[in-house]
Amino acid sequence: MAEAGTGFLEQLKSCIVWSWTYLWTLWFFIMLFLVYILRVPLKINDNLTTVSMFLNTLTPKFYVALTGTSSLISGIILIFEWWYFRKYGTSFIEQVSVSHLRPLLGGVDNNSPNNSNTSNGDSDSNRQSVSECKVWRNPLNLFRGAEYNRYTWVTGREPLTYYDMNLSAQDHQTFFTCDTDHLRPADAIMQKAWRERNPQARISAAHEALELNECATAYILLAEEEATTIVEAEKLFKQALKAGEGCYRRSQQLQHHGAQYEAQHRRDTNVLVYIKRRLAMCARKLGRTREAVKMMRDLMKEFPLLSMFNIHENLLEALLELQAYADVQAVLAKYDDISLPKSATICYTAALLKARAVSDKFSPEAASRRGLSTAEMNAVEAIHRAVEFNPHVPKYLLEMKSLILPPEHILKRGDSEAIAYAFFHLQHWKRVEGALNLLHCTWEGTFHEVSVYPKKELPFFILFTAGLCSLTAMLALLTHQFPELMGVFAKAFLSTLFAPLNFVMEKVESILPSSLWHQLTRI
Repeated sequence: MAEAGTGFLEQLKSCIVWSWTYLWTLWFFIMLFLVYILRVPLKINDNLTTVSMFLNTLTPKFYVALTGTSSLISGIILIFEWWYFRKYGTSFIEQVSVSHLRPLLGGVDNNSPNNSNTSNGDSDSNRQSVSECKVWRNPLNLFRGAEYNRYTWVTGREPLTYYDMNLSAQDHQTFFTCDTDHLRPADAIMQKAWRERNPQARISAAHEALELNECATAYILLAEEEATTIVEAEKLFKQALKAGEGCYRRSQQLQHHGAQYEAQHRRDTNVLVYIKRRLAMCARKLGRTREAVKMMRDLMKEFPLLSMFNIHENLLEALLELQAYADVQAVLAKYDDISLPKSATICYTAALLKARAVSDKFSPEAASRRGLSTAEMNAVEAIHRAVEFNPHVPKYLLEMKSLILPPEHILKRGDSEAIAYAFFHLQHWKRVEGALNLLHCTWEGTFHEVSVYPKKELPFFILFTAGLCSLTAMLALLTHQFPELMGVFAKAFLSTLFAPLNFVMEKVESILPSSLWHQLTRI
């Protein structure tokens, strides 16, 4: 709530500053126009008299032209703002004000390094400062060629959004490229391939890289996007593993010889971990769950500090498939810690284990008569904590909302994370007798309305510009229909607007000597 209030105040501050800037700019141009027309006579009284005469001689056509021009300019700004919002999802004026005005007003830049996540995941302490409500990589994302493309073949529609695929492209460039790629032709080709937006261009580039050398990242791309079955993907990942292990051993020997070698070793480590994790997921999808669990455990033991891929969430899902609940509890005891970022997988798996102990005999009527036992109270509290973390999940687990394919990136505590969790864990809840019944009874007591991610709201400046355009257009229409009445209102408004300036000018004229004022007006 504090963060939301701070964000609202910052937005309100930028809105006020922009509005005042707009009004003062309009005032400046009006005064500039008057000075140009009237040529600034020598005496202020003459100036005021000339202004009054000028205002009295204005015809209704002038007011119609003035308000019509203002409406046209506001309409052009509105059209540009709406186009920019539809394309980029934000207001251009708001973005400019946040980028340039907020630092001048002492605001905090949300994109500062203190608020950003580290890509290497070298320490858990760096993750403590990361906000939970942010976009994360989905640790259980599907294979594009073998799974996502099946949806495209059947429906003819794309399962992933452009925003999601753009985030994945950024991840690929972060994990699979480094500054020394230009020294190796195959890696140089792959560096360009990860930036390609066309899938066929990426696949062609990967084949081109393999013609030059056994490139691990080229095999990764083909396994992810070209392979049409999990078996084909696993075969390509095994080839990638062979090439990736060789690069990893070579870079490991040279990692302390300079910053470039260290960056190359970090990249080779990321590639190796990614390959082994995806191989474990292939084994899990092909029914070799125990083999997948062993591969995940070995990977977490070999790279204990590399937690950016959230391999423990893959391990939890595989252990639940084996119904190894004691092992699940052991993993939760390690990762369900206050110093680590939470997730729906951790919170709802903990709730499932607590519910499993009492759900088979739980009855709402009996519980209301005798009260909740200690075990039932623990289960209810665990569900409450899970619902508080992500209130979107219960509707998917209870099949009140239809499931869709999970995205490659999720918003922590958002609807996309709920989809990704329920897509893989609904079967585990159904397997535990009475667990969904207990969830339904407990969730109904804590349910509250939540927003659906990602729902775009119209920025303030689009509404402001629309109101300004509508107001000036209405004034132009009223002036055209009722010229005399609107002329009276316009003269009264301008007189009121110029009243403070007239008062200041009179005071200045009375204070300054006439000779000095004569020289200033000549200048």
